Amino acid sequence: MVKRAFDIVVSAMALLVLAPLLLGLAVAVMLGSPGGAFFRQVRVGKGGREFSLLKFRTMRPGSESLGQITVGGRDPRITGIGYVLRKTKMDELPQLLNVFLADMSIVGPRPEVPKYVAMYTPEQRQVLSVRPGITGAASVAYIDENELLGRSTDPERTYVEEVMPAKLALDLDYVRHQSFVNDLSILLRTGARLFAG
Repeated sequence: MVKRAFDIVVSAMALLVLAPLLLGLAVAVMLGSPGGAFFRQVRVGKGGREFSLLKFRTMRPGSESLGQITVGGRDPRITGIGYVLRKTKMDELPQLLNVFLADMSIVGPRPEVPKYVAMYTPEQRQVLSVRPGITGAASVAYIDENELLGRSTDPERTYVEEVMPAKLALDLDYVRHQSFVNDLSILLRTGARLFAG
């Protein structure tokens, strides 16, 4: 109950305070390339329930049909403003609405697309016992995931066989040791990594 109350208060206040910034970014995205300001993608949340995750659009329309994994910071499908949004993680800000609507939490395992959730082992599916988060232990550890995949000769295989299992191990540890103090620690580490970047 404390975690959900925290999510509601923080997401509501952030949406209110950041409204001018969100509007400005939405306009910048639309001016940067044809298409709308937002990108919606089906992700798997708590209990295996699918929901529509919201982001600022960072890629050209139709890019997802060429693959769901982005390769490196300079994936040719990424727009100019999209590169900046991804680098600063500001493309994730619309997910504050997902948090307010209870699809997500501020802190938790990052929600995955159904294609990869279908590959989870029974143990790995335990990450679905909590609400997914905007940030989490795995998000902090793999904040430069796109660059890592960009150095691979087979990004899809590297993600499935190396990155995804490593991230799920961190997420499982989070699920087993949940606490409000741990959430605050992850938020501080997220801020530190973003600032350092």
